[in-house]
Amino acid sequence: LAQNYPNPFNSDTVIRFMLPDVQLPDVQHVELTVHNLAGQTVATLLRESRHPGTHEVRWDGRDLVGNELGSGVYLYRLRIDRWHQTRKLLLLR
Repeated sequence: LAQNYPNPFNSDTVIRFMLPDVQLPDVQHVELTVHNLAGQTVATLLRESRHPGTHEVRWDGRDLVGNELGSGVYLYRLRIDRWHQTRKLLLLR
């Protein structure tokens, strides 16, 4: 899971991640979510199966229902099966 770019951001940002080559199956279930500092999920960016390789997702700073989130620090989490990694990002409006 790479650091989002740009960071900080105000209109949108790109989050990149890499899925390594693994034994069968060659697709992995991936979930990419954004959380506030209280741990609440504010956006689900990805919930699907992906093949190995490098992937990117663009986020426009909106919540689950399409409202613009306020300025602040948010956490984005990549979950692949039982493995997960979390990074911080900064949204400036």
